[in-house]
Amino acid sequence: MIDQPVADFTLDATGGQPFQLSAARGAPLVIYFYPKDSTPGCTNEAGQFRDLHAAFARLGCTIVGISRDGIKSHENFKAKLGLPFELLSDGEEVACNLFGVIKQKKLYGKLVRGIERSTFLLDRHGVLRREWRGIKVDGHAAEVLEAVAGL
Repeated sequence: MIDQPVADFTLDATGGQPFQLSAARGAPLVIYFYPKDSTPGCTNEAGQFRDLHAAFARLGCTIVGISRDGIKSHENFKAKLGLPFELLSDGEEVACNLFGVIKQKKLYGKLVRGIERSTFLLDRHGVLRREWRGIKVDGHAAEVLEAVAGL
């Protein structure tokens, strides 16, 4: 998928307006997939993207987070952390399937289907330029910021 345009999709988003991928063209876009609102790793990851948001914005880059949680959960998570970017709800796994982030994972010793923590960087034309899969949270947002600066 690297160096290929990403197919258009539309998902419900926080803030009351749906997010359409094609409408985000014209600027770099970071899409990060995370397993669940208000869990420790996801809270840490969202906080790191929040803390670097101004630096991403100076580069003209938009950030969106995607999980399978509903909009009400997303709105609460966004408000609790003071996130300056939108969270998208993918209960039907449209974007999850497009990016191939649904994996079998072990949770408390049981196999479950879930989102593998992953991040994707699209250029201003909607072409996928970088991907990070199965990432570790610490330092990840800074690494993505470096990649955006290198576009």
